[in-house]
Amino acid sequence: MRSEGPVSTFYDEIGGMETITAIVHRFYEGVAGDEALRPLYPEADLGPAEERFRLFLAQYWGGPTTYSDARGHPRLRMRHAPFAVTPDAAQHWLRHFRAGLDSVDLTPEQDAQFWDYVTHAAQFMVNTPV
Repeated sequence: MRSEGPVSTFYDEIGGMETITAIVHRFYEGVAGDEALRPLYPEADLGPAEERFRLFLAQYWGGPTTYSDARGHPRLRMRHAPFAVTPDAAQHWLRHFRAGLDSVDLTPEQDAQFWDYVTHAAQFMVNTPV
């Protein structure tokens, strides 16, 4: 039986958009100087990519649907297909994401849940063996 009242999402539990924004911003600070990853982001300004990722993660974890409202279904593999995502690039990506997670105050359980998702996502995006 469902109780009356607001339903809490993981997005709400971790602090909403403020937390997602902090994680993604720290992530992109790392990407900006990473010689292995920077070529995968063709825009001169990483701002639009940062915004898309922020909105995607917010929606994924139960926040506003702004990402899909603006861009449709995420289609992650399709959107990443033009780029050679190697296992090495995935490891660099995870290193910067780890820094993003470490920059916010999550419980160990929240951190583990977020980390589990991104490690699987990074593996899923690999489309070039070397």
